[in-house]
Parts: sequence; structure tokens; C-alpha cells
Amino acid sequence: MRPSTLALFAIALCGSVQAQNGTVQHTGAMRNTMFNGQLSALVGMDSVAAPGVYGIGPLAFLRGELLVVDGRCYVATATSDSSMQVVERSDAGAPFFVQQEVHAWRPVALPDGVTDLRSLDGFLTAEFGALQAPFAFRMSGVFRSVQLHLVAVPPGTEVHGPADAHAHNRNYQLNNSDAQAIGFFSTKHHAVFTHHDTNIHVHAMTTDRRMMGHADGLLFDPAQVQLSVALP
Repeated sequence: MRPSTLALFAIALCGSVQAQNGTVQHTGAMRNTMFNGQLSALVGMDSVAAPGVYGIGPLAFLRGELLVVDGRCYVATATSDSSMQVVERSDAGAPFFVQQEVHAWRPVALPDGVTDLRSLDGFLTAEFGALQAPFAFRMSGVFRSVQLHLVAVPPGTEVHGPADAHAHNRNYQLNNSDAQAIGFFSTKHHAVFTHHDTNIHVHAMTTDRRMMGHADGLLFDPAQVQLSVALP
């Protein structure tokens, strides 16, 4: 019988000293933004963007998306139905945000059947759900398809539910794209930093940093992408 990925990690840890990753930290909650209209920033990126930190969340007032990669904060805002602007800046904030300080990424082999976000969610749940601890993960490589959205709520708009929050979304389809996806896994944070029906929340950015956003869909050949996890 093939040992589980979690068991292999435990064996490896017994035989070597590993840099310990930080625990996942979150500010605010998705449900408070979506249902209670908490749109203003509760956390500033200048306070979290330190080397080794990875994080995701929406831009304050739901006017874009945020991605922190190794302490560098990227802000994506829509400029049209087919274009966006991605800039690196730390003078931005989020109404809810999730982050982790990562010192050691651990590679995980993807089975042949893991080819999209749904099967990735199931795989991570089967392999690591017993940990009962949230963690960041990273995927990089060439993706067959990347479906992104940017929230783009007009100034002054009140948000009383997901329909209001997403009514003005801009959607983008990328094909055969070299990209990196940063996500967070948890079985205990539904409607906090994952949606109520999934254990993962993922943002993705192309390697040229021209396109970035919330990943609604990823299609990939598991042999063409690399998955790594940041177990706490």
C-alpha cells in the first residue's frame, strides 16, 4: 500500500530539521463583507508584506484583488471587460485577508486525476484534512486554462449579499498560460476565507505579471504543474 503524503512528511521531519512555517493568520471574514457590507480595509498591505509572506484577499471596497507573493504585494484592477492593470504596491488594504509566513515549501506529487480546482480540493482534503490546520499552497507551470475574475464594485455601491458584490465582476479567460497560483486550504474556515462550499481559495497571476485575480477555474495537466504546500 502506498504511504500517504502526510505520513511521508512525518517520516521526513523525524530525520531532519526543517524551518518551521508560521500559522495561517486571517483578518476579517468573507461573510461579513458579503452579507454585512464590511467593505473598508481592516488590514493594510504595508503591515503584512514582509519577506516570506503569502496572502490573498479582495481590495478594499471590492474594487480589485490582492495577491502577496514572498512579501511583494500585487494589486489588480479592471480597466475594461478584457483588460486589467496589475501594479506592485503596498499602500492598499483589504476587508478580509488570509496570510501565512512560509519558510519551507514542500513539493507534493499530483495524481493523474487531479486536473482542476474541484479535484485539487478533493485531493488536498483527502491528504491533509486530518491535520485540522489551514495552510497555504502554491502551483506553478503552464495551465491549459485559467479563469479569473476581478471584483469591481462602483464607488458608493452598497453590498447586501453576494449578488451585489459580484454584479460588476470582470471575467478573464487565459489559455495555455504560464502562471503561478497561490491558495489557502482549510476545512474550518468556510465563509471566512474560503467559500461555503469549498475548502480552498485561490488567486493566480501570470509570470509576466500582466494578469492576476481570483481563480474561478484552473485546468491543468498534473505533469505540467508543480504543487507545493506550506504545512504549519
